[in-house]
Amino acid sequence: GDDNSGRKVITFSCCRMPPSHQLNHTRLLEYLKYTLDQYVESDYTVVYFHYGLKSQNKPSLKWLQTAYKEFDRKYVSKIFGLLFLLCNVSNFHERSISFLIAGRLLSLFCHFKFLYKKNLKALYVVHPTNFIKILWNIFKPLISHKFGKKVTYLNYLSDLREHLKYDQLNIPQEVIRHDENLRGKQKGKLPPVVKIPPPRPPLPTQQFGVSLQYLRDKNKGELIPPVLKQTVSYLKRKGLRVEGLFRRSASIQTIKDVQKLYNQGKSVNFDDYDDIHIPAIILKTFLRELPEPLLTFECYDHILGITSVESSLRVTRCKQIIQGLPEHNYVVLKYLICFLHMVSQESIYNRMTGSNLACVFGLNLIWPSQGTASWSALVPLNLFTELLIDFYLNIFNSRTVPGE
Repeated sequence: GDDNSGRKVITFSCCRMPPSHQLNHTRLLEYLKYTLDQYVESDYTVVYFHYGLKSQNKPSLKWLQTAYKEFDRKYVSKIFGLLFLLCNVSNFHERSISFLIAGRLLSLFCHFKFLYKKNLKALYVVHPTNFIKILWNIFKPLISHKFGKKVTYLNYLSDLREHLKYDQLNIPQEVIRHDENLRGKQKGKLPPVVKIPPPRPPLPTQQFGVSLQYLRDKNKGELIPPVLKQTVSYLKRKGLRVEGLFRRSASIQTIKDVQKLYNQGKSVNFDDYDDIHIPAIILKTFLRELPEPLLTFECYDHILGITSVESSLRVTRCKQIIQGLPEHNYVVLKYLICFLHMVSQESIYNRMTGSNLACVFGLNLIWPSQGTASWSALVPLNLFTELLIDFYLNIFNSRTVPGE
């Protein structure tokens, strides 16, 4: 999922850890590194669900030390090593050792400025124990103030809604039940079922969270939504050579303010904000908040099959899938991909190749109708997006739509 600033969210659920004797810890370490590698070149957020960590599924101290060394060689943000070391020790002797290791680990945060620490923008620890809080307070003086501000303790799942797209998270049922029990103990009874009020009808000037058809009807038949047209136009003029375009974050409040202006039908001048990343985030937010993805739910399974197609035939297969889109979706997609192709052509300056852009835009263009995309789905979704960008001229050269 994404947080409220459009940053990718990596979640770690302790209750999903199998018993230690059944777990291949070497593969677990490789999986952690593989997961981080996919996202840490962009701004990202980590959500750590602590519930479910027991003596049976805690990795051994020996493995923790091995993991620490592995992260020390390559990964500057040691965020997962920190979580393991703070949470997984089970007796006093191990805890004493973990204080020393954690002290060294935390002090590293003060000295390294590389990718993993730099691009980690928030760490949310859900259902923390008192031991975690005590350790954090002890070592807090060793941690830079800037990094310390990234860590937030959340006692209840509902607190996550203030920070990210809660409904996009795949939260284990065990964690949800634990959260309900905590609330029940706090109030002396189980929490009542909350009735969700019916959704309010959109404003006549609404721009976010409404369908393409709604926007077309409210904008005198214009096929390209105003938010998309204005952000793309601005970024074409001033952002094509900005390094890390679409990868950086901005003030959450500023993004909300800009969305509010658009939804109220007021004009937005991006020059007033003096931050080229704001229109970039607004563009991604617009796509992500469409009721149906631009590539449509119907195309989801077809896109997942792109990796099973022979490499030499993949562009042709992309073209076939795109040809089946509704006319309005096709026009808007063509407009967007044309722009992203232009961005990729300036990658010597902005570092945003087709592959990098695909990692950013893949899940903003397509997602499943139920739940969230699995890890295994990310490869075909991003590959499909990359092909659209790199082979734009070939894929979009044969279909024209009236009014395009």
